[in-house]
Amino acid sequence: MSETSQNAQRWRAKVTRSGVVEILEEAAAELGATEARVSMRIAGVCGSDTHAYHGRHPQMSIPYYPGHEVVGVVEELGAEVTGLAVGTRVTPEPTLPCGTCKVCRAGHENVCENLQFFGCGYREGGMAENFTIPADRLRLVPDDLSDDQAILIEPLATPVHAARLAGDLTGKVVLIHGCGTIGLLMLAAARAAGAGRIVMSDLLPAKREVATRLGADATIDAASATFVDDAIAALGETADVVFDCVSIQSTVSASTAIVSKAGTVVIVGVPARPVEIDLPTVQDRQITVQGAATYVREDYETAIEIIRSGAVDPSVMLSSRFPYTRTQEAFDLAATGAEIKVVVTA
Repeated sequence: MSETSQNAQRWRAKVTRSGVVEILEEAAAELGATEARVSMRIAGVCGSDTHAYHGRHPQMSIPYYPGHEVVGVVEELGAEVTGLAVGTRVTPEPTLPCGTCKVCRAGHENVCENLQFFGCGYREGGMAENFTIPADRLRLVPDDLSDDQAILIEPLATPVHAARLAGDLTGKVVLIHGCGTIGLLMLAAARAAGAGRIVMSDLLPAKREVATRLGADATIDAASATFVDDAIAALGETADVVFDCVSIQSTVSASTAIVSKAGTVVIVGVPARPVEIDLPTVQDRQITVQGAATYVREDYETAIEIIRSGAVDPSVMLSSRFPYTRTQEAFDLAATGAEIKVVVTA
């Protein structure tokens, strides 16, 4: 056990009950031989966090230690760690696969049969003065990216993965439900993958305006009584691909009505509850309904390149920031749905 593990205290955030996140003083975790200890610099509040914070996430339960979108600096290495230096700026790939199950062996580590998820029910979360994590799950942050850019690598990797699962997007007509963090990053990922016309929807005019500023070809009001017709009119035809970053009954139902025959609907957002799918339409029109869960390493690499290209502007994406002492306020604001990305700083 290191001296740090033996003696040090650290602050860390913990969601202790529905709607309550506390900052606790706890002993620093013991450092495993294959782990690294990382000090947090900035952490994002994710939609998964706000779902779980109110007890509405299908895979996460309270209490938990939040923080899987993190940028930090390596401060200590386990005895068996090689290829990583103290002082290196890193961001975790928070999926913690077993590496040996059937699914991992097939190259789908992100849906490992024994998957653990850092910051989402794991013994450690990134909203902490420092945290321990398997060192092989840390990705180096390129020197030419700021912390504000780097904090968007993890959330962007999810849309990058979704775009890749959708197949060749070159010239395709695309609808994206939702102009929040994931929806706006889906816009960047789809555009980088070669999509042609991209239309986005949201309930809030302010978020639709941001989508327009970031390059959406058109936006539509998600509350419209004629939403399906509005979407097809804005697209100019039925959609080749729909990315549903909201994943509620109304958006899923609209998606199967808007997508073309032999088109694809990709479920990107985390559904808070089960929804029904119009299966006769799916079968008759030969629609593919594709689930998209997190990412794999190549998606991280693509996300870094998209951010490096300037296609994602952190000054727009990071809409509010709080010091860690005000983490409760950060969660409450993020949960309103009015923000794009709320971050917490050390």
